[in-house]
Amino acid sequence: MTDIYNISLLDILPESLIKDPDVKALAQAIDPELQAISSVIVECILLTRIDELPEEVVDVLALQFHVDFYEPDLPLKQKRELVKNSISWHKRKGTPSAVEELVTAIFGDGEVQEWFEYGGQPYHFKVLTNNSAATTTDVQRFERAVESVKNARSILEAVEITVTDEMELYLGGVVHVGEYYEVRQVT
Repeated sequence: MTDIYNISLLDILPESLIKDPDVKALAQAIDPELQAISSVIVECILLTRIDELPEEVVDVLALQFHVDFYEPDLPLKQKRELVKNSISWHKRKGTPSAVEELVTAIFGDGEVQEWFEYGGQPYHFKVLTNNSAATTTDVQRFERAVESVKNARSILEAVEITVTDEMELYLGGVVHVGEYYEVRQVT
């Protein structure tokens, strides 16, 4: 079976046209150009190849897809993640799941906690993350980005970064078992 990248016009022309020497010569002349175009068709597919694209192309895609919280100084990995998710986020703007995906894209992990889950003021929410590498710049960047994703009435109350560490813990205890005597003075 012939694939689209190697096909010749002679393979698909009807027998009556192949017999004409002018049509045959024309098909043979056009074949190299059509095969050259077919070989670069894959370059048109951008979103599925975003992990392979150079940073300049990712920057242009961010502009094209209106990634509201995109910043040129972000690491390339984060840029790619933001561009990949931008269409989905635009479809779901104003939902907690869009905010959670933004948390994951910027901090690597985390969750959104709504006001009723922690006893806060109505329509407030917190973002919890365990990413100890998160910096003040990341938090400020996230606060700007969340404004474009969250719904209008919700208010970001805090970004809580929890840092855990392992350490050795030693416990000791003493148990004393004995009898109890009461001594009284008799008069």
